Amino acid sequence: MSKPNVVQTDPIYQSLQQQIADLQSHVAYMELTIDSLDTVVTKQDKQLQDMQRQLQLVYAQLSRQIDSGIAPFDAASEVPPHY
Repeated sequence: MSKPNVVQTDPIYQSLQQQIADLQSHVAYMELTIDSLDTVVTKQDKQLQDMQRQLQLVYAQLSRQIDSGIAPFDAASEVPPHY
């Protein structure tokens, strides 16, 4: 029967092993978090690009209305007929 290695039974060695295991666990958790955040950022970037495209379409439509002589609706200056 072989005797256990003295280094492996040393409390400092065991403490270091536990610290390494804890660090590995933390790194794995951070990798999952980073992957999750990357997915969110990618989705938000696509949404932002879509909204920018929609805003450009609204500006183009508004510009066409102004160029064609149609005044844009101004809710603050136009009073409903019942006033």
